[in-house]
Amino acid sequence: MTPDDLRGLGTQELHEHLVTGEPVDTDALAERVFHGTSLGLPRLLERLTWTTFIKAFHRDPELGELRGWNVRTVQPGWTPQVRRGAERSFGHFLVRPASESPAGSLAPQGLVLDYGAFYAPWQPLGRMRDPLVTLPDSNGLLLGTTLVALGSKFATPAYFCLAPGPALEVPVPAPRMRAKR
Repeated sequence: MTPDDLRGLGTQELHEHLVTGEPVDTDALAERVFHGTSLGLPRLLERLTWTTFIKAFHRDPELGELRGWNVRTVQPGWTPQVRRGAERSFGHFLVRPASESPAGSLAPQGLVLDYGAFYAPWQPLGRMRDPLVTLPDSNGLLLGTTLVALGSKFATPAYFCLAPGPALEVPVPAPRMRAKR
């Protein structure tokens, strides 16, 4: 399975792959950059947003956890956008076992990228959770979906895949974490 194979699938087929995906090796994520491709978005929405992006993962010694962030890219492709000499990073998250998040029920064998650790619930990113699995026989290709918490329910606006890229060169500093309640 390749990103091009996944781009040709509908949301129901992507959902089936997510539900039947395999566990993600967190050691394979740490200190890596992954090339992301949006899947299942209507073409108009793709034109208004983006089809390619980067997700970076770093085992943060200060937090004692695996965390990550997104990087905007020049479209289409995986060349980072740069502003004032720095890559345009956004959307920081912590990597959690699926069992620690209600969003993980969609992919119980996978992981959840938890944006709520860094953003308040009233902020758009604070309601986002990304269940993530490994696709079998795919050379490490990951499949995820972006869920937005709406009360106790989750809406699924989009899917994405992540292909392993190069080693992470320089971690982006983590924003301050939200206080746990």
